[in-house]
Order: sequence, then structure tokens, then C-alpha cells
Amino acid sequence: MTEIVVLGFNDMTTGDQAVEELERMQREGLISLVDWARVIRREDGKIDVRQAVGTKSTGAAGGAMWGMLIGLLFLVPVAGVLIGAATGALMGALADYGIDDKFIKGLSEQIKPGTSALFMQISNVTTDKVVDRMRRFDPSLLRTSLTQDAEERLRDAMQPAA
Repeated sequence: MTEIVVLGFNDMTTGDQAVEELERMQREGLISLVDWARVIRREDGKIDVRQAVGTKSTGAAGGAMWGMLIGLLFLVPVAGVLIGAATGALMGALADYGIDDKFIKGLSEQIKPGTSALFMQISNVTTDKVVDRMRRFDPSLLRTSLTQDAEERLRDAMQPAA
């Protein structure tokens, strides 16, 4: 079962720094992410979202490969690649993998200008080690799909060490 955890940060750059640390921890096997999204709410109120996986590009690559294979069967590989890539990009744009885009957009509208947030869909985590490494970013817990008791324990664990 996966859980959603959304962390907020007091400035626009910390979200990107937290993503770098999150990716390091994933390579080390401390956390397994299904998806993540970093959101920056600029001072002018505009929102910048960066996600782990772009569904359009993933769909286009897969579609191009299948299109080329089908094109080879009918002796028109170039046309197959073009048609496959276009179809794959369209299917990727229509698909919503990982964290729901409407959820990201809705919560992004609520964060203060000049701040950032990190949305994580987590399938497995070594909680104590991940919390310890994320604590240095001084995050606030904005939203989770955890039980109320588990959310309170996480909120307490995220507090700076005294």
C-alpha cells in the first residue's frame, strides 16, 4: 500500500534541495517512491510543478518503439515511429500515473507565495533514517494519507532535535 506525504518548505529553493536528498535516499534503498512532485509558488502567485515522471515523454518513447516494430512489419519504419510517438504522447498525456494532478494543483493553490512543497507517493520507507535526513530542511507536514496517530508521530519526529 502506498502513502501520500506532502511537506512544505519556507522558501522556493528548499523543495529542489529536498528532491536531491530524496533521490539519494532512493538510490540507497531507504525509500521507495512511486512518484514525487515538487511545487514552487512564486511571489507573483504563479505555480511551477516538476514531477518525477513525465507521462507524455514516457508515452512517446514507448509509442515510438512499438510504432517502429509495427512499421518494420509493414516496411514503413519511419512512419511507424512517427505515428507511434504521436499516439504514445497522446496516451501519456491522458494517463495520470502516480500522484493525482488535481490533488497537486488544488493543494498548490493553498501554499503561500514564496514557498515550495514536495509531494511524495511512498511505497516503502525506513522511517527513522529518512525523517532524520529530511529534518535539516525544516519541513512542515502539510498533508498525508496516514492514520491520524501515524501522522502525529511523523509530525513529532520532523521537529528539530533539541
